[in-house]
Amino acid sequence: MKKAALTLVLFGFLAGVSFAQGYHNVGLGLMLGEPTGISFKLWKRQTVAFDAGAAWSFVSEKSFQIHGDFLLHNFGLFQVETGRMALYYGLGARMKFADRLTMSLRIPIGLSYEFQRTPVELFIEVVPMVDLIPATEVQMAGALGFRYYF
Repeated sequence: MKKAALTLVLFGFLAGVSFAQGYHNVGLGLMLGEPTGISFKLWKRQTVAFDAGAAWSFVSEKSFQIHGDFLLHNFGLFQVETGRMALYYGLGARMKFADRLTMSLRIPIGLSYEFQRTPVELFIEVVPMVDLIPATEVQMAGALGFRYYF
């Protein structure tokens, strides 16, 4: 529980810093899947963003995890009538807290849709991962979710 509270405080701090710097492209929402939890996204440029998550895994060993990713977005692949849709991909890291600490490299790949008149983004992603600590293993994660932008 302390880890979850610390993570929420960290997200709040990041959102506060982004507002203080004049950025208004901060999204906060939920993701459902493996893992299930809170999703945060900060746009740095038109096609570059950072995302983070604080989530729980309910598969095999129950655990809490945090992750962060650097994401690139390609908005030119899909033509939609309203809003905009992107293929995104990136690189990130995960810390999983279970019986033992697991640290992993993440490679998120997903689709996102941003509504034109509502500050909401829908997303679906798959995330191949390579556990580095305590042992090398390949894992897979995936989620769908939404974020509301402030």
